[in-house]
Amino acid sequence: MICVGIGRGRHRHVIAEHKFLAEQGVGLVELRLDYIQGPVQVKRLLKDRPCPVIVTCRRAADGGRWEQSEEVRLLLLRTAIVEGADYVDLEDDIATQVPRYGSTKRIISHHDFHKTPTDLIGMHARFASLDADIVKIATMANQPGDTLRMLEMMRGATIPTIGLCMGDIGTPSRVLAGRFGAPFTYATFNDERVLAPGQIGWRQMRDVYRYDSITATTKIYGVVADPVGHSLSPLVHNAALSAAGVDAVYLPFRVPEEEIDAFLESAGRWPLAGLSVTIPHKQHVLAKASQQDDLVRSIGAANTLAFRPDGIAAFNTDATAAVESLRSAIVDDEETGEPVAKSGFGIRTALVLGAGGAARAVAFGLRERGIEVTVTARTLERAQQIAKEVGCKVVEWDVRHRIPHDCIVNATPVGMHPHVNESPFPKSHLQSYMIVFDTVYNPENTLLIKEARSVGCRTVTGVDMFVRQAAHQFRIWNGSDAPESVMRDALKRATASAKIPD
Repeated sequence: MICVGIGRGRHRHVIAEHKFLAEQGVGLVELRLDYIQGPVQVKRLLKDRPCPVIVTCRRAADGGRWEQSEEVRLLLLRTAIVEGADYVDLEDDIATQVPRYGSTKRIISHHDFHKTPTDLIGMHARFASLDADIVKIATMANQPGDTLRMLEMMRGATIPTIGLCMGDIGTPSRVLAGRFGAPFTYATFNDERVLAPGQIGWRQMRDVYRYDSITATTKIYGVVADPVGHSLSPLVHNAALSAAGVDAVYLPFRVPEEEIDAFLESAGRWPLAGLSVTIPHKQHVLAKASQQDDLVRSIGAANTLAFRPDGIAAFNTDATAAVESLRSAIVDDEETGEPVAKSGFGIRTALVLGAGGAARAVAFGLRERGIEVTVTARTLERAQQIAKEVGCKVVEWDVRHRIPHDCIVNATPVGMHPHVNESPFPKSHLQSYMIVFDTVYNPENTLLIKEARSVGCRTVTGVDMFVRQAAHQFRIWNGSDAPESVMRDALKRATASAKIPD
């Protein structure tokens, strides 16, 4: 079950949101009394309530907005109990000051906005002894191991327990809480009005992550990156899993570079079934992979991991997706539908912008098809490394436009939301005979793509490559074809919702 927090300044707004949520099928809400401006009318909020409520009045030290005296706050909590609130949330240091009364259940809570203490089990035992019906512990996750320890603490608890880690590193704890035994998790009414760091909107919890369908047997997939908040992979993969009827959930895992080895070593404790891999981990994950496909061995980077009984298998679907995207775009544009050059793509030369894992994969994929590839990046040494590994040319970034190429591929983040007014290649050097391929997918119509179209270039957007590489990942993990149209629609809706002007 998802408990939706309501934090509004006026009673009528609280009541209206409560009614709306109940009509949408929400079975539990949290009324944040500390958000209400002026005298709080507890009886008014609880009278004729359309679904059960948790009454909470949080101090500033605990992440709330309460500015009046502690005496008044305790009086409100006691009043909520007398008025028959379904639950009342009591911080561990005041639990003994508010006695049990009637049928109201007691949630004994503790918040730490700086760290996740090492002795979670000992803390839980202390809070459980305070006449608790439910124990709630919310802490800040500073590393993925904090989130995992919190989940494991929940699973081992002998009374109902909610363990949540705040911040983007802790996001998985909110989605997996029920899988590890929590009676419910918390979400916010509006994505723009979070009541705690890292909270997720209830619609996203319900529609994207399908929280209420997650069970102890649900497989766990995800994207591992740093940062990860911008990734649209969870939207795309969860839509595909839902459409295909696969009992699995796909999560964002923010893992700092120095934590990747420890994270992969703990894969069985989550347990993880597969991961998409992106910046900055595409090369580092290979140290833990016992199996590598031919592309990974050739490119030296992976974007996909599958966790199997005999170890971690690494794959690279970027190169295949990039070449497929170019092939489909060019063949579609040919009058005869046939390739027109020895390369098979109507491309003899290509300039790849960037020196990360995507650039390496694209350069390798094109080179394997007989295309003469030149790589460039702001850091010349990194471009030279790719050129050496792939067997292609290199040119300094400042002179990248001086030698004409049939194809320009942007494999940098330049032009990605929110920096939509930037382009990695000057418009003045774009020619109508060129094919311009931008791997950025958010927005789909980057400045580079728009400028390329304006001079008559054929274009390939990052949406096509993104969906293709994700579809290949789906096949690796599930052994069946992916619902690509569903994935494409999910990605296009997400990028369109960003309201980026064309």
